[in-house]
Amino acid sequence: MNDGILTRIAQALERLAPAPQDIPDFDSADGFVWHVEPDRLEPVVRINRVDLSLLVGVDRARDILLENTRQFARGLPANNVLLWGARGMGKSSLVKAVHGAVNEQVGTLKLVEIQREDLPSIGRLLNLLRGAEGRFILFCDDLSFDQDDSHYKSLKAVLDGGIEGRPDNVVFYATSNRRHLMPRDMIENERSSAINPSEAVEEKVSLSDRFGLWLGFHPCSQDDYLAMIRGYCDAYGVAIDDETLRAEAIEWQQTRGARSGRVAWQYFTDLAGRRGVRL
Repeated sequence: MNDGILTRIAQALERLAPAPQDIPDFDSADGFVWHVEPDRLEPVVRINRVDLSLLVGVDRARDILLENTRQFARGLPANNVLLWGARGMGKSSLVKAVHGAVNEQVGTLKLVEIQREDLPSIGRLLNLLRGAEGRFILFCDDLSFDQDDSHYKSLKAVLDGGIEGRPDNVVFYATSNRRHLMPRDMIENERSSAINPSEAVEEKVSLSDRFGLWLGFHPCSQDDYLAMIRGYCDAYGVAIDDETLRAEAIEWQQTRGARSGRVAWQYFTDLAGRRGVRL
């Protein structure tokens, strides 16, 4: 093979290979979003979050996540965390609020969001963060897997497998409506159809076992629901008497057929708009 052919092959391979990524300026923002094709970290100038004090009914999860995050920010051992449970009960809001609260104290803690569909690229992201200064919470919201979805294999190696392991300056937080990250019918199907049912099920549910902390979120009581709204009103200066708030908020939840932190915020948004208050 002559030198000309070798040169053309080398040039073609160079075009196909992803360009090496420069470490971004992590001082430019407190949050970043990971994108692929091409690989890059986009800074988020203002993270969309509420103050930690406005999250009602999640005291135990709040305290555990705060302590774990403080340990991590101080360079001490910390666990990966799975926040699972009822929809709209503040799982992702808690992650962002805790990051904001801890970052006010240490100033070097960054929140990096990765989408579920981009999990196959997580190894490349970790290689980028491994050489960076500071500490990073890698955050995946609404993490779950369906039948024939192999993305979970990319995540398993990152959580505590592989010869390189997770970088010391990275911890992984994820939210999910499912405790085992997979629908129950998918697990039952594995039990009924696999040659070795126990091994097939273990392969899939073992992913959630790799999170050191599981924090459960459950539907809120009516008192907590009303307390959430009252907290928003006080924080944003929306004047409304307790009797009117109670009547309107209960009617709002009945029209939605649900009661959660998300529904409370949606009612408050409507109320603030009617009262002419900007959020």
